[in-house]
Amino acid sequence: MRTTIELAAALGVAIHDPAPPREILFSREGCRLHGLDWGGTGAPVILLHGGGLTARTWDFVSLGLRGDARLIALDLRGHGDSDWSDDYRIDTHAADVAAAAEHLGLDRVRLAGMSLGGVVGARLAESRPDLVDRLALVDVAPGVDFESTSEVRAFMFGLGPVADLETVVEAALRVNPRADRAGVAHRMGTLFRRGPGGDWAPKGDLRPPDFPAILAAIERLPAQLAGVPVLLVRGGRSRVLTQAVAEHLADRLPNWELAVVPDAGHLVQEDNPAVLIAVLRAFLA
Repeated sequence: MRTTIELAAALGVAIHDPAPPREILFSREGCRLHGLDWGGTGAPVILLHGGGLTARTWDFVSLGLRGDARLIALDLRGHGDSDWSDDYRIDTHAADVAAAAEHLGLDRVRLAGMSLGGVVGARLAESRPDLVDRLALVDVAPGVDFESTSEVRAFMFGLGPVADLETVVEAALRVNPRADRAGVAHRMGTLFRRGPGGDWAPKGDLRPPDFPAILAAIERLPAQLAGVPVLLVRGGRSRVLTQAVAEHLADRLPNWELAVVPDAGHLVQEDNPAVLIAVLRAFLA
């Protein structure tokens, strides 16, 4: 399997510093939470992943952007190396992110949130305007095409223990034949852990989230972010957020900018991290 550094370089990322990140561990209300502190200089930026992903989805971006900002990527509860929970409300996730900032001694932060992470970031910006300076929403906005994700959602929530990760990689490539095999293998390696018996099991809680609540929260984004500078980033070939919807929002909302990352689907940060780094550098750093 190719290393993270090799994959990032192959995707055109100019790597500022190849050193691995420092792990962050903290707890809130009995839930143990995990993150990655990539270090770096400049304004602190907290990176929030999408549903079913982990903090490691931001690896490529972090390798290229850490020269311009202090980067922290978090595992939301129920994801990655954070604990599972019976409370996955957006408010709860947002409070966890605020607790991470407090744990790290950060009084003011900038956020980049992809999909579910963008919804969480918007709720934090609304509830803690003293904490959030600005927010980059990555491929999420009112008017998303939820049905376009049905096949991927069915795949994600159908995951289970496997003897060999290659089995999951092959299944993922059947869902998205255009995906890069090495990139898919890297992603699956971050989503699974090897158990005592040798099998690989998903790290994340595979109970389906409250999709109606998440979709309702997405529709509230403009009201939540009325006083915050917003960069809306769309993957150029994303089926989740169409160009027409993105342009309509950017034209209608005075504090929203729009940037389109070519050759990227919904997973913008993994599909084309080099261009996303340039876009985020201009807005966040």
